[in-house]
Amino acid sequence: MIEIYIAVVVILAILAVSGLYVGVTNDAVNFLNSAIGSKAAKMRTILIVASVGIIIGAMTSSGMMEVARSGMFNPSLFTFKEVMLLYVGVMIANVVLLDLYNSLGLPTSTTVSLIFCLLGSAVAVSLYKITTEPDVTFAMLGEYINTSRAMGIVSAILLSVVLAFICGTIVMYISRIIFSFRYVTMLRRVGAIWCGASLTSIVYFALFKGLKNVLSQSAFIGWINENLLLSLLICWVVCSLILFFLQLFKVNILRVNILAGTFALALAFAGNDLVNFIGVPIAGFDAFAEAKTATGMNEGLMMTALSKPETANVLYILAAGIIMVVTLWTSSKSMHVSETELSLSAAGDDVMPQHSSSLFSRTLVRGTINVVHFFDRIMPKSSKEFVESRFEWADIEHSGAPYDMIRATVNLTTASLLIALATSLKLPLSTTYVCFMVAMGSSLADRAWGRESAVYRITGVMTVIMGWFVTAIGGFLIALVVGALLMWGGWIAFGLLSALCVYMLIHSNLKSSKKKEDDSDKLQTVKLSSSDSVSETVMSLVDGTITNSTRIYNRTLIALLKENRRALKELAAEAGGMYERIHNLKYSIASTLRSTYDSDMNLSLYYVQVVDYLNEMTKSLVHITRPAFDHIDNNHEGLTRTQTEDLIGVNTDVDVIYQRILYMLTSGDYSDIDHVLDMRDQLFTRIAELTKTELVRIHEGKSNSKAGMLYLNILAETKTMVLQSRNLLKSQRYYMEQVGKLMHRPTARM
Repeated sequence: MIEIYIAVVVILAILAVSGLYVGVTNDAVNFLNSAIGSKAAKMRTILIVASVGIIIGAMTSSGMMEVARSGMFNPSLFTFKEVMLLYVGVMIANVVLLDLYNSLGLPTSTTVSLIFCLLGSAVAVSLYKITTEPDVTFAMLGEYINTSRAMGIVSAILLSVVLAFICGTIVMYISRIIFSFRYVTMLRRVGAIWCGASLTSIVYFALFKGLKNVLSQSAFIGWINENLLLSLLICWVVCSLILFFLQLFKVNILRVNILAGTFALALAFAGNDLVNFIGVPIAGFDAFAEAKTATGMNEGLMMTALSKPETANVLYILAAGIIMVVTLWTSSKSMHVSETELSLSAAGDDVMPQHSSSLFSRTLVRGTINVVHFFDRIMPKSSKEFVESRFEWADIEHSGAPYDMIRATVNLTTASLLIALATSLKLPLSTTYVCFMVAMGSSLADRAWGRESAVYRITGVMTVIMGWFVTAIGGFLIALVVGALLMWGGWIAFGLLSALCVYMLIHSNLKSSKKKEDDSDKLQTVKLSSSDSVSETVMSLVDGTITNSTRIYNRTLIALLKENRRALKELAAEAGGMYERIHNLKYSIASTLRSTYDSDMNLSLYYVQVVDYLNEMTKSLVHITRPAFDHIDNNHEGLTRTQTEDLIGVNTDVDVIYQRILYMLTSGDYSDIDHVLDMRDQLFTRIAELTKTELVRIHEGKSNSKAGMLYLNILAETKTMVLQSRNLLKSQRYYMEQVGKLMHRPTARM
């Protein structure tokens, strides 16, 4: 019997490590994004600061595990076996849920996930007891479950969302009015005072949120609580003086504040949210130790001991901190989650978040525009001109960051202050919700949400917010199902579910690694910082697009002729992904031209043409692959022998043209460009003849209508694709010639 429970403890330990991995991946966005979004320091420096904060936060955490031990259920009413299976259900559900969110790139609350997974699993075990024990009735469910804690979390979600967004908007608006985007002069005058207030809120946050467990009983903290306003005033003066002297030595005090805020948030995360990841496994280990000591592994032992507060072993805490730091440095998914918030808060209408518009977002934007027009009419002209002058965008940092360090400081300051105040008032605000909504509010006040992108940003924000509520529902339901399977399925279900969970985690991470490799290939959306890097990337982008288009087109025709549904599905997805990356690159043209090609209009023109032709060519490929997959997926009749032979011939001609284009692109020798034009014309003539022949067959009833329309669509889109490819070749030739001219200018600026 003891061997089974040893296996349970081992599984809990494995899931604890997995929980730390997916938890840090999700929560890293809370304390990294302001520093990353403003490029306040190198990525290595940011990660080092956050890592130090995590280790100190973990080591100074008291490790109290009341939430996992007795926060959501009454352990004295559950047996040892029931508690162990309950905890296994919680960990499986929690890991699967958080990994799903990380894969989607959506930040969510680990606190909500833990609470509702505990609630769901506890309800499952309670229902099992009610249905299997005659003396237990449904009326007793309230004695087993602590629902008041869950309701407190739900109310905190609403409070976090509204309060954080409003505060972020107001603080950012006032800060921008004070400093504007050209903040250097004003920063010299009042920067030490303003940054001192910011640093004060960060210090206050670190003391009352990050180190509250260590310092809660100290006389120092007691005095601060009794003289809070005086303490904050003294801290403000001291911080302002320190920053003033740093400014005299040419130190960028904004960077100091941003890194200090990153450290404080990482400290609080490790010190307070650690229980979300290791609380359940440690509680399970404590239950195992209690059962082994008290009765020699009696499954029926009531777990009254879990009702007593317990402090985790410092070695467990240290090991968890190390795992979190390693995850922070190695997890690619954490960057994916960060990209969601950064894309929604970045400045510029050419930044297109990966969300469509919705009726709600369109209605809200129209209403906001009407309100703005109303205030424009009643506001004095002088006041309006002053406000507009403060919001005239200027890139004085020249870092290419999504936003400047003023906004990053506001994000960290506002989030820290709100969380610290909520902690001191014992209000259960969520760190994730506060950090995200402050960032959204500050981006709105900073006029990052222009009319061209507002509807997409609002839809993206609403998607994330709704995802938070789905976390509660999803966590509860998954844990309920898993807990029920464990209770009714016994140890067989335990083995199968544990194996399934491990498989999902391994598969997810392998898939993530593969995706990371795919995203780093030649078709990756270009990160533009200089004209040199742009010209090199454009060259590889064009080469990669032609190569992959040739391969996808050829394989699509073969898969269609063989009616290979699976291959067509994969090819359609690959073509769609390629088109999406090029399409996003097209939307970033404006920022690219501003940052790299403002000195040469010819180069700008050819760059725009290259991107446009790439976009049109990949769009045609999508219009070939998707209808082909839909045709086979709907079990329609395949192509006839004649249609098959025709497309094989067309494919051969297309392959010859593309090979010639690829040779010219890689060699830089464009002497055969006229020959490509002749081959294109011959292909177009052949396509025209095949189209006429197919129309005759359709008219005479000799061709299946759906197969015939698919055949005609492939011919038409093939013509468009080859046409755009030849145009792309010409524009790429002119583009590279212009790059060569600029490279030979001694003073040329690319």
